[in-house]
Amino acid sequence: MAKVELKQPIVAAIAEDVKDAASVVLVDYRGLTVAQDTELRKQLREAGIIYKVCKNTMMKRAFEGTDFAGLNEYLEGPSAIAISKDDATAPARIICKFAKGAEKLEVKAGVVEGTVYDVAGVQELSKIPSREELLSKFLGSIQSPITNFARVLNQIAEKGGEAVEAPAEAAEEVTAE
Repeated sequence: MAKVELKQPIVAAIAEDVKDAASVVLVDYRGLTVAQDTELRKQLREAGIIYKVCKNTMMKRAFEGTDFAGLNEYLEGPSAIAISKDDATAPARIICKFAKGAEKLEVKAGVVEGTVYDVAGVQELSKIPSREELLSKFLGSIQSPITNFARVLNQIAEKGGEAVEAPAEAAEEVTAE
């Protein structure tokens, strides 16, 4: 069997992993201890992120004709990829946070929703909260005025319908008829 035939399934597997991916982050893992590598893999797996160490030539072939072809210029030296299908910022967030404790882990570049980012760009992306955190903050900001309004209504009810001074958050005076 020719070498090309042996490599074809590997290229196909990488292509399948990056197909429909929200993001891919490319890292240089040289110098990580086995314990560090195991912990990084665990954190990525728990977040639903695919993490693979692949040959650069295989990744280049798998990236051909996709948004990820922009990573080709960063494919030098040992490379691993972290792929997320759902949360576009999760790989950047987890890897950059992990790299603070493991200086040997180096981010090379990434692609998020079709845009190629260098190291600085990936680090900026890592600061974006997860979708769940953003939704939680949004719901909290919507809920705050409703909570204040309910508090005022409760105070009116407790006072037997008398006019009550509203809390500082509610700028207007509330009265009952």
